[in-house]
Amino acid sequence: MSEKKRFIISGGGTGGHIFPAIAIANRLKKVVPDAEILFIGASDKMEMRRVPDAGYKIEGLHIYGISRDFSLKGIWKNIKLPFVLLKASSKAKRIIRDFEPDVAIGVGGFASGPALRAANKLGIPTLIQEQNSYPGVTNKLLAPKVRRICVAYDGLEKHFPAEKIVKTGNPVRDEILHIQKKLDSSYEFFGLSKNKKTLLVVGGSLGAKKINETLLENIDKIKQMGIQLLWQTGESYYQQNQMELSMLQTDSIKIVPFIKNMNDAYGIADIIISRAGALAIAELSIIASPTILVPFPYAAEDHQTKNAMALVNRGAALIVRDSEASEKLIPTFENLLKNDVKCAEMSANMHQFALPGAIDAIVENILSL
Repeated sequence: MSEKKRFIISGGGTGGHIFPAIAIANRLKKVVPDAEILFIGASDKMEMRRVPDAGYKIEGLHIYGISRDFSLKGIWKNIKLPFVLLKASSKAKRIIRDFEPDVAIGVGGFASGPALRAANKLGIPTLIQEQNSYPGVTNKLLAPKVRRICVAYDGLEKHFPAEKIVKTGNPVRDEILHIQKKLDSSYEFFGLSKNKKTLLVVGGSLGAKKINETLLENIDKIKQMGIQLLWQTGESYYQQNQMELSMLQTDSIKIVPFIKNMNDAYGIADIIISRAGALAIAELSIIASPTILVPFPYAAEDHQTKNAMALVNRGAALIVRDSEASEKLIPTFENLLKNDVKCAEMSANMHQFALPGAIDAIVENILSL
């Protein structure tokens, strides 16, 4: 009887890295039922909660990136950084040597750097999955040494060795791929009514300050529209404004720090307001509900705006710039709410961007190593 296959999956920091990682793990377990999977993440980031929630073991590395804070605290963090990296690399090497994986997979984020470098040094095949049109620093540094690079966008030859690139698309959680819309159980879960249109607002796993502020400023206007609102604020914003937000909750307004079961949330959404991260775009393309994108303006090379414009130029979504959200976001939503024809056109056009086979392609590439 053959030995169990073992896989290391490393990375995180945001949902844009963590949820693709979990999607890959879930599909690996389906294809290789007795596979053993171990995650390596940053010890103070959200993966330390989300990965165990998904049923997987995770080891944490104390690691962070270069601080752009020029206070004494920020300067001291940068002075300590080489020693932090050295310690993280040593721990990663020990974890990988003990676990003996067949393949190590990196999904971006600080922790994947030491983990995949250690795997390379130990002769273990490595693969990275890049979600964005402009790659993160960690993946760019790892690219020369890994065996394969799974990407979701064209043109990544500018940043990665062309012979290693495979265009697969971004992995989407299995429950999103098999979503059922307008289920009674989904409405019941959030305590909402099936008889009203529902606006879903998601700023990403960590929230979006400008979107949150705009919603808060216009909450009375939203109430007057006769719709329901399901609003994910991100945990930090929710904690800072918990008293005010809790007072706004009604039968038709549900405000939460984080939505674990996004399939239920997507399933009841008539219109969605979202950031334009790569994972969000991949999921929204499959959901195909009318969507208003508010790109995060400080993403590397402004790649969220590029992500959004790919959809906007094909009539699949609307865009509101972050700097214009206060004035334009709610009027744009209100106009869309009243235009059923436009909503239907956007949904049909959004379907063209869906790549439901991405996760299978990525897992095939992992197993081929």
